[in-house]
Amino acid sequence: MKIFLSAVALSLTVFTNAQNLKPVAYNDGTQKLNGLITGNAGKKLPGVLILPAWKGIDQEAKDAAAALEQQGYIAFIADIYGEGNIPADNASAGKAAGYYRQNYAAYQKRIALALDQLKKAGADANKLAVIGYCFGGTGALEAARANFPVKGVISIHGGLGKDSARANGPLPVKILIENPAEDRGVTPQIMNNLIKEMNEGKADWQVITYAYCKHTFTDPKSPDYNEVMAKRAWEHTLLFLEGALK
Repeated sequence: MKIFLSAVALSLTVFTNAQNLKPVAYNDGTQKLNGLITGNAGKKLPGVLILPAWKGIDQEAKDAAAALEQQGYIAFIADIYGEGNIPADNASAGKAAGYYRQNYAAYQKRIALALDQLKKAGADANKLAVIGYCFGGTGALEAARANFPVKGVISIHGGLGKDSARANGPLPVKILIENPAEDRGVTPQIMNNLIKEMNEGKADWQVITYAYCKHTFTDPKSPDYNEVMAKRAWEHTLLFLEGALK
């Protein structure tokens, strides 16, 4: 009973903190972007940039930010699409995410702008990491490929493919891939190519595969949600961040 009550109390704390995230307006040229920052902004703490899934900032990203705040991190949720461009359905989300996957330099620029906001919020510039879900997981890998000054990146059920025309480059960063075993978007060839890229880039990398899991296995609102594996993935996330940032 005590364990149950503690879990409930923690869930309520995370929910309350998620509701208290503060909006941050910033810009990419004339495009207004609207991110969210945790309530501990202004303190000299390690920082985690959260890249949301293909429909933009969602509850999973907000809950992750709140949970990271409880662990002593400043968390900033990036707005990749910008005001007026948030997808309303799967079709528009696929189109929007597809644009940034193809135009990876534009994606990397939006990630860089969000990292700047995280540093402006007081995060220690020498202790930064990037985590991303789904489309955001692709972005986490793009942060590594861009050699942004971060200590680690985590791709959580992310798209792992890269255009074969792009050359592999150095990856001087810790990389964690949290991959659902039954994700139809990650073929053996895509995984093999990613491992080859990480090896050639001399990355400090690891892949954790979660059994009996489909694509969005960490999202409680998804039919793919796997509670046991989602909790394990979060534990692995926290362990990785602790090793990279603390």
